[in-house]
Amino acid sequence: MKNFSENANTIFDQVINEYHKIDRVDQPFTNPYNKNTELLNHLLYRKCWIDTVQWHYEDIIRDPNIHPEEALTLKRKIDASNQDRTDMVEYIDSYFLEKFKDVTPNPDATINTESPAWGVDRLSILALKIYHMNEEATRENASQKHRDACNTKLQILLEQRVDLSTAINQLLDDIANGRKYMKVYKQMKMYNDDELNPVLRKN
Repeated sequence: MKNFSENANTIFDQVINEYHKIDRVDQPFTNPYNKNTELLNHLLYRKCWIDTVQWHYEDIIRDPNIHPEEALTLKRKIDASNQDRTDMVEYIDSYFLEKFKDVTPNPDATINTESPAWGVDRLSILALKIYHMNEEATRENASQKHRDACNTKLQILLEQRVDLSTAINQLLDDIANGRKYMKVYKQMKMYNDDELNPVLRKN
C-alpha cells in the first residue's frame, strides 16, 4: 500500500478535471473504473465526485441573491450529498477491513484517531482546495496582491497534501504489519432519521 496516496491523489485530480470540463452540478456521472475489477479506484473516483459536486453546491447556496425556495431545495441536496459522502467513507473502510482481515494485530497494537477512509476524505477535500486555490493564484483578472496571497496559501495546501499522504500511507502500512488495528463505526446520524429527529417524528 506504499503508493496508495499517490494513486488516490491522481484519481482525485482526474475527477476534478473531468468535472470542470462541463462545470455543472447536474451533469451526468460516469465512473471509468470497473466496480468488479478495480473496486478501490471505483470507490475513490465516486467519493471525490460526490465531494466535488458538493463543493459547488456550497458555492451556489452562498449566493446572497438566491431565491429562498431554491436555497431550500439546494439544502436538501447538500444533506443528501453529506449522507452519500459518509456512506462512501464506510464503503472504503470496509474495503480495507476486508483487505487486512487476516492480519493479526501485535499485542501492543494501537488504534488510530481516525480510520483510513476518513483520512482519504480529508485528502479528497484537500485536492479540491488545491485546484480552486490554484485557480485564484493564476486568475488573470485578479490583482497581483490577491494572486500572491493565494499562491502563499496554495504552497501550504501542497505541503499539507504531502504530509497527509505520508500519514495515510504510514497508517495503512502499520495496519498491514499489525502495529495498528482499525474499526469501522457506522455513522449514527440522527437528523435524517424519522425516529431519532424529534421534528421528523412529529410529522
